[in-house]
Formats: sequence, structure tokens, C-alpha cells
Amino acid sequence: MAKAQSVSKEAKAEAKKARRAASKERRQQLWQAFQMQRKEDKRLIPYMVGVFLVIVAVFVVLGLIFGAVWMLLPIGIVLGLLAAFILFGRRVQKSVYTKADGQPGAAGWALSNMRGQWRVKQAVAGNSHLDAIHRVIGKPGVILVAEGSPTRVKSLLSQEKKKAARIVGDTPIYEIIVGNEDGQVPLSKLERHLNKLPSNIDSKRIDTLDGRLAAISGRQPGPGMPKGPIPGNAKVRGMQRTAKRRGA
Repeated sequence: MAKAQSVSKEAKAEAKKARRAASKERRQQLWQAFQMQRKEDKRLIPYMVGVFLVIVAVFVVLGLIFGAVWMLLPIGIVLGLLAAFILFGRRVQKSVYTKADGQPGAAGWALSNMRGQWRVKQAVAGNSHLDAIHRVIGKPGVILVAEGSPTRVKSLLSQEKKKAARIVGDTPIYEIIVGNEDGQVPLSKLERHLNKLPSNIDSKRIDTLDGRLAAISGRQPGPGMPKGPIPGNAKVRGMQRTAKRRGA
């Protein structure tokens, strides 16, 4: 009995130690992200300070009106810090999407980082120009997301839709082209756009469709397609040559 209690205490101590280490790592990552964003975004700190002060000032005024300054001030400070942190997160996200926008693989990366019940398969179709079709399965149904030249991806979309239609039956199939032109969905608004689509199928149907479509997709992504945004200074021509060799 004593031995079991000793083992239990050791396990709890190890778990506590692991939680502390994970918490420390998250704080370090957050601090690094803040430092990087601060150097690139000169308005970050003024905006964060401004949001914090405005919210604190509002609660101070409310405290003066109701005669409860010392009660409302701590609430204002906590909410002010929370609002400043949310602002920081949104500006970091905006910066990340701005850098990724227009780069091959950016749409697939954005889809893979979506929150919620989505089944994402990157680059189910592609070509040597690094155009690609990504497939998403969710409550709206099947969503084909294209990135690349609009004139080239339309044929890829058509081919992939025909393949999927033979498998999914009457399940809705949506087609999206990521871009900043008319009729396209900007990269930064892609997740929001998908979340606004109507709910047409349930979780069980999602799993069934995912299994059926996976069988016709093959094991590898489209020829030479990256699994994330290609940096702006990457040698795209070299990647295209590699893609052509793989597609040959």
C-alpha cells in the first residue's frame, strides 16, 4: 500500500514537472512571437497600450459613477490585458497571412491549421506549375479549394469534381479559388468563408466520405506540391523542375 502511494506521488510529481515545463515553453514561444511582431509591426505596442488604457479608463469612470472604483478597477485591468492580448494575436495572424499570401502551398497550409471538425487532404491534384487542388470534408459537404493560376486550376477543379461526384452521391460539392480577384476568396478569409457555408451532413457522414475519397486519392500529394507556403526567396524554378520529374 505504501509502495503504491509512493509511486502515485512520484507520478503526480512528474506530471506537475511536465506541466511546468510545457507552460514555460509556451511562455517562451509567446515572448519570441511578441518580439518578432514588435520589430515588424511598429504600431503593435501603441495599439496594445491604447486598448488597455481605454478599457481601464471606462471601468474607472463606471467606478466613479457607482462609487465602486476599487471594485471595478481590477476587473478593468484584467479585461484590458485580455483585450491587448487578443489584439496582439490578431495582428500576428494578419502578419502571417500577409506573408503567406500568393505563395504556392499557402492555401493548403491555411486549411491544415483550421479549427473545428474538418478533414483536409492537401494537393489531391496539381501540376508542374505548383497549382493545386485541396480537398476539405466538413459539415457543408465536400469543398475543393484551388490555388494557383485561375485559368489553369479550373480544369483541375473540373476533373477533381467529376471524380468526387462519382463517390459522394448527392452530397454538395463546393468549389473555391483562393486569390484576391473577383469571385475568389482571399487567403486570410478562407477559414471564415468555409465556416459560413451551410451545414448539410453529420459527423458520421463526414467520416464515411473521408474514407471513400481517400481510396481514390492515392498516397502522395500532387506532383511536387509543398505542404506549406514557399518562402519568397525560395528557388521556385528548381522546385518546378523537380515537380516535372516527379510527374513524368
